[in-house]
Amino acid sequence: MSDKQATGGSVAQAIETKLRQALHPTHLKIIDESGLHAGHAGARAGGESHFRVEIEATSFAGLSRVERQRRVHAVLAAELSGPVHALSLSLTAPGERAAKA
Repeated sequence: MSDKQATGGSVAQAIETKLRQALHPTHLKIIDESGLHAGHAGARAGGESHFRVEIEATSFAGLSRVERQRRVHAVLAAELSGPVHALSLSLTAPGERAAKA
C-alpha cells in the first residue's frame, strides 16, 4: 500500500511522478516544508523549495544510506538544480521502517 501527503503544487507533483516511476515505492510521503523556511536562503515566495520525502522501496534493499540518497538525487536531478533548494530524505527498504519505530 502506498501513502502520500499531497502538497498540491507542480514541483511536488513532479517529484511524486518521478519517484513512483523510478523506484516503485511501497510507501511515499512528500511534505512541502517551505513555509518553515520563509525568509531564509533559497526560500521562494510561492513555496515548493524545501521538501521532506519518505520513501520505502524494495530497490533500496542492500544499499547503503549514501547509495540510496544518490539514487534519489539522480532521479530528481532537474528539480534539485532548479526549484528545490533543500531535500530531507528518509529512505528505507520494506521492513526497515517498522524496525526504526
